[in-house]
Amino acid sequence: MTYLNIASIINNTYAEGPGLRTAIWVQGCLKRCVGCCNPEFLSISKKIIFDLESLCELIQKNQKKYLISGITLLGGEPFLQAQGLAEVAAYSQSLGLSVMTFSGYSIEELCESNFHGAEKLLRHSDLVIDGEYVADQPEVTRNWVGSKNQRFNYLSNFYDTEIETTPLEVTNEWRINSDGILLANGLPVKIK
Repeated sequence: MTYLNIASIINNTYAEGPGLRTAIWVQGCLKRCVGCCNPEFLSISKKIIFDLESLCELIQKNQKKYLISGITLLGGEPFLQAQGLAEVAAYSQSLGLSVMTFSGYSIEELCESNFHGAEKLLRHSDLVIDGEYVADQPEVTRNWVGSKNQRFNYLSNFYDTEIETTPLEVTNEWRINSDGILLANGLPVKIK
């Protein structure tokens, strides 16, 4: 059985890609981008361990309960767990959901097969946003990216380039968990 090391999951969010989505942050990243918005997800350490079956069941439940239109894989670095995430992405697409994947690596680096399962995860991603976050190149026009160097790679016909600049009603979300802790997602905040 394959397991995934997950940092966080939000079952239904409008702030992590087009439409209502389930956002899945993985734990662990070898990049150390200055100003990373998720520094707590960088360490290669055990967080929440999910088996593939349980994660796929959660996605299907979210589709039925919240009517999500897709999933977003981010982190950490999703391609460090590409083999398992490729199965999650394929399953999500079989449900008719879109798959959006973020990576600090360029698509060219990912295609060099340095990451086990990368080819399959790319094949089952409709959109990959690639590139390291560069703090001194803030993006203020395009949705969901933090710096101007990051690229939208459309790997299917599910989306077109209009999503990059379509005005969003929700860019950040704030939640209070059952322990009374304030959680935010969708950051960094856009400056206009």
